[in-house]
Amino acid sequence: MEPIAPPPGLTVRAMSREEVERLAVPWAAAEGWNPGLNDGPVFHAADPQGFFLAEKDGQALGCISAVNYGRAYCFLGFFLVVPGTRGQGVGYALSQAALAHAGKRVMGLDGVVAQQDNYRASGFEYAFTSVRYARPGGGEAEPPESGRLKELASLPWERVLAYDQAHFPAPRPEFLRGWLAMPAVTALGLVHGGELKGYGVLRPCQEGHKIGPLFADGPEQARALYLALAGRAAGGPVYLDAPQNNPHAVALARGLGMEPVFETARMYKNGRPAWPAEEIFGITSFELG
Repeated sequence: MEPIAPPPGLTVRAMSREEVERLAVPWAAAEGWNPGLNDGPVFHAADPQGFFLAEKDGQALGCISAVNYGRAYCFLGFFLVVPGTRGQGVGYALSQAALAHAGKRVMGLDGVVAQQDNYRASGFEYAFTSVRYARPGGGEAEPPESGRLKELASLPWERVLAYDQAHFPAPRPEFLRGWLAMPAVTALGLVHGGELKGYGVLRPCQEGHKIGPLFADGPEQARALYLALAGRAAGGPVYLDAPQNNPHAVALARGLGMEPVFETARMYKNGRPAWPAEEIFGITSFELG
């Protein structure tokens, strides 16, 4: 995000859903970010005006997203400049479009550690580190059954939405509906005493599966959800993006024999949202928070 003047003729405009699927998602895959197989349409629908493409002479050079969740919160992601054009002001032009779209909202991002200084120069402050852990999928799992684990779709939508809103910095009903309805997704909730005590989502990715979000009242509930979800993911690794400011999330990953493979720095601008860190065992995605 250094203030480098963009090259003459560079334009930045909103991306279409088709362009997010055709350009942004493959670029993210090429960087090793392992996006979900069906992420593109759901991501774009969360804020159709929040995805930006940099072009010059008809050639796509990079992209960024700034997804606004209501009037108070925005999350920055998909910040990508194609190799060979980096360090020429393309990233700065994209960042300015994203910041303008966010306005005065609190902004969050999960950035690679090497870019922390650039984000600080744009007013972002470090909050915590998230680590992507991996282990083989499959294995024994507690099946969804009456009184404990249930298919999330069988629970009242208002109850699911209320639990999500208690664990994310802003309401996101449109995004959540799409996230839970993606093809090949498994979404489970843990119910005790008639109350929802946690939920998790498993989705297929370019490699293996990711679990995210994984929200739970405590480590026992989180572990039960993880095992039930991972048991549906035979044939490849399972990934969990665990925030390191929750020691129970770290203990869960290590206790399951998961190996760290990647990390990001969560940073905020214009303030820091309140959320129950001790109940966040896996964030939804590095791209949209």
